[in-house]
Amino acid sequence: MIFSKNEKRMKVLKFGGTSVGSVESILSLQKIVEGQTQKVVVVVSALGGITDKLIATSKMAMDGNTKYEEEFAAMVERHHCMIDAIITDDEKRTALRVVIDKLLDELKSIYYGVYLIRDLSPKTMNAIVSYGERLSSQIVATLIKGAKWYDSREFIKTEQKHGKHVLDSELTNRLVEQTFKEIPQVALVPGFISSDETTGEVTNLGRGGSDYTASIIAAALNAEVLEIWTDVNGFMTADPRVIRTAYTINELSYVEAMELCNFGAKVIYPPTIYPVCVKNIPILVKNTFNPENPGTIIKDKIANDSKAIKGISSINGTTLITVTGLSMVGVIGVNRRIFTALADNGISVFMVSQASSENSTSIGVRDEDAEEAVKVLNIEFAKEIETGAMYPMHAESGLATIAIVGENMKHTPGIAGKLFGTLGRSGISVIACAQGASETNISFVVDSRFLRKSLNVLHDSFFLSEYKVLNLFICGVGTVGGNLLEQIRSQYNELMTTRRLKLNVVGISSSRNAIFNRDGIDLNTYREQLKASAPSNLKKMRDEITGMNIFNSVFVDCTASHDVATIYQTLLDHNISVVAANKVAASSEYKNYLMLKKTALKRGVKFLFETNVGAGLPIIGTINDLRSSGDKILKIEAVLSGTLNFIFNEIAADVPFSETVKRAMEKGYSEPDPRIDLSGKDVIRKLVILTREAGYKVEQDDVEKHLFIPDDMFEGTIEEFWKKLPSLDADFESKRKVLEKENKKWRFVAKMEQGVTSVSLQAVDQRHPFYELEGSNNIVMLTTERYLDYPMLIQGYGAGAGVTAAGVFANIMSIANI
Repeated sequence: MIFSKNEKRMKVLKFGGTSVGSVESILSLQKIVEGQTQKVVVVVSALGGITDKLIATSKMAMDGNTKYEEEFAAMVERHHCMIDAIITDDEKRTALRVVIDKLLDELKSIYYGVYLIRDLSPKTMNAIVSYGERLSSQIVATLIKGAKWYDSREFIKTEQKHGKHVLDSELTNRLVEQTFKEIPQVALVPGFISSDETTGEVTNLGRGGSDYTASIIAAALNAEVLEIWTDVNGFMTADPRVIRTAYTINELSYVEAMELCNFGAKVIYPPTIYPVCVKNIPILVKNTFNPENPGTIIKDKIANDSKAIKGISSINGTTLITVTGLSMVGVIGVNRRIFTALADNGISVFMVSQASSENSTSIGVRDEDAEEAVKVLNIEFAKEIETGAMYPMHAESGLATIAIVGENMKHTPGIAGKLFGTLGRSGISVIACAQGASETNISFVVDSRFLRKSLNVLHDSFFLSEYKVLNLFICGVGTVGGNLLEQIRSQYNELMTTRRLKLNVVGISSSRNAIFNRDGIDLNTYREQLKASAPSNLKKMRDEITGMNIFNSVFVDCTASHDVATIYQTLLDHNISVVAANKVAASSEYKNYLMLKKTALKRGVKFLFETNVGAGLPIIGTINDLRSSGDKILKIEAVLSGTLNFIFNEIAADVPFSETVKRAMEKGYSEPDPRIDLSGKDVIRKLVILTREAGYKVEQDDVEKHLFIPDDMFEGTIEEFWKKLPSLDADFESKRKVLEKENKKWRFVAKMEQGVTSVSLQAVDQRHPFYELEGSNNIVMLTTERYLDYPMLIQGYGAGAGVTAAGVFANIMSIANI
């Protein structure tokens, strides 16, 4: 087609099924086309869903199911309703009805014939599916002012090759140029359909063929641009149905677009790209429902393109077939036989991975082709299998294939390392991978159960790297858990702004209820949401957390529950980090403690419990840092119970021992049952944890105990304990007076020296570092090989919900900083 110097080159606009599927969309199409300032060829698909309906109805007719008539009647009604809704001119509507009804009568006769003879040949099926575009194009041609309808069967020609209808490009290009030698303002063309160059029979270009029709016409007429109008804003960085943070890609190269299309991005039909690519005609993908959006432009060269990765695409329902055998090594022609056998049977291979030793080749096919592919290959290599030179084909289903695409990967070192490192840290195993020398696509296969998680973690890593996301499950909403949730809520915006960190609370559980939301829970209303939620239990909570399979996830235990601690192993095994205010796990049997630590290390996640000792004080972290730098912990002396320190600081002539215990509970320093504190059990657990972190093997039973109240105080109910407690006041007062005269104070001291541990109530004088310890504070004195003459002191608040929650928060932040 020849254009004058002052005449704009024409454009080709293609509208898909959703763009002609409703009254709203088809009127938007009209507005878009009539708003064009240059000549256009408009290619349309069938009304949304009609092609599937045509096929399903034909199969019902072939099966002798009379309900095909109801399905056909529904299609007739839909087209009539569309005409009545959008064609307001009575004369035009009547004339269009005549044309449409004639086509529908033809279709009805074909269906009846199929029903009578119970046979549906490919020729008949091709004829049936052609009516979708033939009907829709007539409706749109009547709607658009000045539009002229063209029959694409007259100029889109196919030929028979290997039993399939393929485009005859040379003939088609010639006929397109002849047909549109003089183009009207709007030429309206049905997409998808074609005809055989020899017989004239109706054929088609395959599913998505309307895109291909538009591309063929655009290339033949040397169009300025090919516009693909659909129901999305363009190519997205990932599937928005899976990745809610996916966003539109502004520009893609032809190669990048082709790679994304081949791996599941269903924005345009893959063959569409080639004809316009050869002519260097850009493709613009636009949204019929949001025409103001700029969309995605696909072209040869992209200026100022700095992004290494443009998009992530995936194919679920993958089967990996492995062809293996020692006879394959060094033998020429094995791969040719594999691919020839599959191609001859119409089986498409979308990924190939071969070991450098050449003794195995793995190929990716769709699940629906897997059984046939295995059969074909077993037949092809029957002799080799019989002699043992090769093994029978091994097929592994339940997989998904993911591809990251970007032409700039070849200029950016470390992309593959970042890819596999990100997957590995998320506990996702790569089963097979492939990368061509062009480095525009890295494809890999994973278990389909991890598809969503893989896409999320990769999208976050490559596209949202300005924000790091941690997904938090908070267990326990009491004083510590409640304070933690409030701290997260109040710091949320600050962390987003200054640290580029998003703390996404995706699960909250109390002792009876639990709520989960992958997108995040509103922390302003979580208590109301918990009350309104269904009852839950530990098993349901564990299964929900592991079942969500969410990336960068952290389980935060703000309880004191033995039962909750039992699920840590399962969570770590699922690559979920654990932050525990709960002391149970770290002070449990040494083999359990060690297993949790080893699992976290193996899985590349964290098991942190800084607040188990000293609430928010950096005691465990300091011990770990000292050991990591090569120092050795020789002795630990500590006051580790803020409760007991408060009690022995409060005791006075006018404040008896029993009253100090009550005050400790009222202020929230003690456990709900203060006997846990008074028994020294809490201190023993803390000492065991510190000793283990210092590098020594110890159990709770190994700790030598020197307690300060009789054993019978720990028997009976809590009510009985409170009744008996005042009986100890006189003895404590007499001992206190002696201490006062000697200018000493009581401290309940935990001690470890060279792995030997003990707890006891000690009287310390003014020269001792523990003498001035106030309130509920804790203090730890570390003697190490480096800090031998002058031990290191760590001192501060050792109890209280606020500081404990802050310590838990600090552990969470340390995971975010990895």
